[in-house]
Amino acid sequence: MSDANRVLIFDTTLRDGEQSPGATMSHDEKLEIAALLDEMGVDIIEAGFPIASEGDFAAVSEIARAAQNATICGLARANLKDIDRCWEAVKHAKSPRIHTFIGTSPLHRQIPNLTMDEMADRIHETVTHARNLCDNVQWSPMDATRTEWEYLCRVIEIAIKAGATTINIPDTVGYTAPRESAALISRLIETVPGAADVVFATHCHNDLGMATANSLAAVEAGARQIECTINGLGERAGNTALEEVVMAMKTRHDIMPFTTGVDSRKIMHISRRVAAVSGFAVQPNKAIVGKNAFAHESGIHQDGMLKNPENFEIMRPEDVGLSATNLVMGKHSGRAALRSKLAELGYEMGDNQLKDVFVRFKELADRKKEVFDDDLVALMRDASADPETEHLKLKFLRVVCGTQAPQSADITLTVDGEDQQATAQGDGPVDAAFNAVKALYPHGARLQLYQVHAVTEGTDAQATVTVRMEEEGVLATGEAADTDTVVASCKAYVTALNRLRVRRDKLGGKDTREVSYKDAG
Repeated sequence: MSDANRVLIFDTTLRDGEQSPGATMSHDEKLEIAALLDEMGVDIIEAGFPIASEGDFAAVSEIARAAQNATICGLARANLKDIDRCWEAVKHAKSPRIHTFIGTSPLHRQIPNLTMDEMADRIHETVTHARNLCDNVQWSPMDATRTEWEYLCRVIEIAIKAGATTINIPDTVGYTAPRESAALISRLIETVPGAADVVFATHCHNDLGMATANSLAAVEAGARQIECTINGLGERAGNTALEEVVMAMKTRHDIMPFTTGVDSRKIMHISRRVAAVSGFAVQPNKAIVGKNAFAHESGIHQDGMLKNPENFEIMRPEDVGLSATNLVMGKHSGRAALRSKLAELGYEMGDNQLKDVFVRFKELADRKKEVFDDDLVALMRDASADPETEHLKLKFLRVVCGTQAPQSADITLTVDGEDQQATAQGDGPVDAAFNAVKALYPHGARLQLYQVHAVTEGTDAQATVTVRMEEEGVLATGEAADTDTVVASCKAYVTALNRLRVRRDKLGGKDTREVSYKDAG
């Protein structure tokens, strides 16, 4: 691939991205993110706005000294003081760049209250000053997409003659559309004297959700630098997302024959770090880096994925640093996906066993938004009981609890094939449920352990309850999982009693139910 098709990636996560309200990063966090960007092959890192604060100056300076590969850039307004401060911050980089800008649209010209001619003179003066300090100068006409055509051409020509080596065309308010973005770039390259001697760049905001499309359209029209951020972080609705443009060029090389030096396999790691340090969580359905980007819940999609991942994925998860596709288990999942997921967890089963587990899985999925691996493990433990040894089986449970005592439980147990009902009270709903079981199945076993823990996070998490019972030196443990903690407790209690009876039978012991009846009589 020729150099003409090489697209430079200019990352401004540490400058424009950090300008998102609430996204401020600490000094060490900035250094960490800069190091990750440098390692992944970003061409230019806009490390900050040096004159904005002493902290920003210090961060840009240290990043400049530490960078091994990337050009380190600082931002400066169109005045000599800003530019001098920027140069002081970046001058120790192996490859420094000064980026200076001024708003050129009618609205933005009113801010410094400059006429067109006065602004043109300011641009000439400041770009010339920057070029006298640094041979790598980028200039941006802020709000370029709303600047009059003739004036935009005029000031770009002035900046090129003053020594700018990169001309960035910002869509500052995310106003343009892909067709307009492409037309503007191609027309500028064709019209402005000296355009062939500089790199044209594009900086698109996402106010109308078209930042990535606008950036790629600009590249197809001749721009060779894309300004972007990790996760699309930035002012208002954000910027063009680095991960989106990189993967778009990678996956659609047939229609966009461009190359980039970014190692896409590092995308997911840096995305998660930026989300963590900025405090801006990545939305689940975000392209490329959202948790659902390589996740499939629909049974039809899961079956297709198991047959051939290309059925529903246009890129491999390994290409962005993930280990594998995630088959999300939920109420839309089918048997094929459940069998595959359980096999990953070490559970191989025949068709009949899968049929029974699938019914239990669907019941759980109807109560939970997402069924996690730990949920499935708990489900398998709960389903592992041998039906032939289930002398007791919980059929119905309803408890009354709250701040006013007494707490009570209504229960229906199937005891050796016969349904029996009872109501009991207790010190809390679990105690009441246990007392109701004992009313229907009197026994002399003693509760040694009662333990509850949440299998997964969230208010709909499954609770796994462990109950250990002891009877004349014989121990039995029951485990059960349910989104209702009291139900899980009662199931675990019943399972422990079932196992005690089985162990008594194997040891030739007596039935404690009979002892209890005699004692009661």
